[in-house]
Amino acid sequence: MRKLVLLLSVFYINQGIAQVQQTFDKKTILAQMELANKYFMDKWPDTGKTIITNKERPSNIWTRGVYYEGLMALHEIYPKDVYYKYAYDWAESHKWGFNGGNTTRNADNYCAAQTYIDLYNLEPDSKKLKNTKANIAMLLNTPQNDDWSWVDAIQMGMPVFAKMGVLDNDNRYYEKMYDMYMYSRDKHGDHGLFNPKDGLWWRDADFDPPYKEPNGEDCYWSRGNGWVIAALAKVLTIIPENAPHRDQYVKDLKAMAKALVPIQRADGFWNVSLHDPNNFGEKEASGTALFVYGMAYGINTGILDKKTYLPVIEKAWKALTTESLQKNGFLGYLQSTGKEPKDGQPLSVDKMPDFEDYGLGCFLLAGSELYKMK
Repeated sequence: MRKLVLLLSVFYINQGIAQVQQTFDKKTILAQMELANKYFMDKWPDTGKTIITNKERPSNIWTRGVYYEGLMALHEIYPKDVYYKYAYDWAESHKWGFNGGNTTRNADNYCAAQTYIDLYNLEPDSKKLKNTKANIAMLLNTPQNDDWSWVDAIQMGMPVFAKMGVLDNDNRYYEKMYDMYMYSRDKHGDHGLFNPKDGLWWRDADFDPPYKEPNGEDCYWSRGNGWVIAALAKVLTIIPENAPHRDQYVKDLKAMAKALVPIQRADGFWNVSLHDPNNFGEKEASGTALFVYGMAYGINTGILDKKTYLPVIEKAWKALTTESLQKNGFLGYLQSTGKEPKDGQPLSVDKMPDFEDYGLGCFLLAGSELYKMK
């Protein structure tokens, strides 16, 4: 009898392992990423073409910057020349500069620098970083620390400082990054944008208390929190182990991951509104993908317990690849640009968001981190 119990236990354990291995099969993940990326590259063969929605915008705005973050993550695990060229041509078309000019404090504008630095690291050429170095030096050498007044900016801006710190081997970038991050965390709004009680972030000062969702809960926007956990994961991949304040970022990533587990939907997604499922509580792909990215990084580095978090991201990735990802590579259930749960509603599997690029970037970041999983 004991032998039978032992054999059954081994069988079910192996079945569980096999299921995870099947979900995170490298060839399958890569094929899913390539499918989604091909759809976009085929649709946008001209990397410098302006983006027209309610108005015309250049293609180096933050939405496209986030896409190229994801593309460079895909290139890291699968370095096809066509990916490098697509990113290089985009940077060249904008003369390695930023939306609104090359002296900007707006992190949305200098988000593109993340990809410029990646391209420089692959093939150094001073022209690639002329504008980036000048702009970040301006931020580094001016006293303001309150630039990141909305949580999206944390993801757009923090990795640039982290990459520059590594590039110049200069702790001043890490210190400035920390000061700006902590100002957002603890000072913007009434008491900071991070609520340590819930382990989640308000999008900006418009949503901290007394603002409430209809059910009386705090308003925690899915993608807004996704930007933060993704920023923490990305910064931790960039900065060295002995970089100052690393422990703070690890602590905050762990707190966020813990808060996200019990509010995951049964279908694997997270709601647009994290604490009020009845107020635009539908499934949403971009926030879900960013959560997968952050948690997968945590598992891969031992920051997060694999036994606890692997089933969470397994379920989420299955939802993203079976419900959001379509046969032609289109990603459904993507919330359009905005700042709160009600923006861009209602969502559906075939609804076209106002911008397709940033959602794909989030998906590629998630897939690239899952691809690295042992």
